[in-house]
Amino acid sequence: MQASLTQALNGLRVSRETVQKLEHFASLFQKWARSINLVAPSTLEDLWRRHILDSVQLYQLSPAPKTWVDLGSGGGFPGVITAICLSEAEDGWVHLVESNNKKAAFLRVALRETGARGSVHPIRIEAAPAEIPTCEAISARALADLTQLLDYCAPWMLIEGSGTVAFFHKGRDYQQEVDKAVSRFQFDLIKHASVVEPDSVVLEIANLSRRTK
Repeated sequence: MQASLTQALNGLRVSRETVQKLEHFASLFQKWARSINLVAPSTLEDLWRRHILDSVQLYQLSPAPKTWVDLGSGGGFPGVITAICLSEAEDGWVHLVESNNKKAAFLRVALRETGARGSVHPIRIEAAPAEIPTCEAISARALADLTQLLDYCAPWMLIEGSGTVAFFHKGRDYQQEVDKAVSRFQFDLIKHASVVEPDSVVLEIANLSRRTK
């Protein structure tokens, strides 16, 4: 498994301790997933590639310690994985926003038992900006279409001088979502090819603003 992780990171150095934390998280996830629907059951057999490695690649794109907000954290992807990676740097923090109490309970256990740098906010996404007024980066995976995601992110990204950057995992139909979003928003976009799934991407979005016409 360590070889697969190293390959997915494309050379990013990860300590043995971090790998062990990821392995412990995987064990916890499998245990909790027996009673809570954390991800689609059809993807459980491919947990490392479909979920953990897919989340690790996000940290590869932005490895410097940051304050993150992870929206709709669900089973911990990518939020808990980012928080585990940050524990190696001993800096940065991930605010995991998850309104489902059972999933929030799992996230708390996962953070505590892996020593990850994060905290859980069992609130609706719309309420998060009042509780977490600023952040440097935002992540979301399998949550909503791009236009809705940008609406969620606007309270942070539209703060003058915030420099907040968003990272969204998207599947092969991502371009349709981009085309729809640009009718309401202006933004800088970088498309990062997924190292896990062909035709999938991580969209990096910065300098968000609303169109006035």
